[in-house]
Amino acid sequence: MFFGLRSLGGGLVVIGLLVVAIAGTIRAFRVVAPRAAWLLAPYLAWVLFATALNGALWWLAR
Repeated sequence: MFFGLRSLGGGLVVIGLLVVAIAGTIRAFRVVAPRAAWLLAPYLAWVLFATALNGALWWLAR
């Protein structure tokens, strides 16, 4: 959405869903393999950073 369709709002929705999916994966992994859950933390941090960048671009462009 963000790059392909150049839609800042659509990209923000998609990346928000990705954050929810990663958080859900971490929560599910925490029960089975806590170390695996912790290994996903940097990925979540990176996606949250990308979300902040996307949100800032959307805010500036509106």
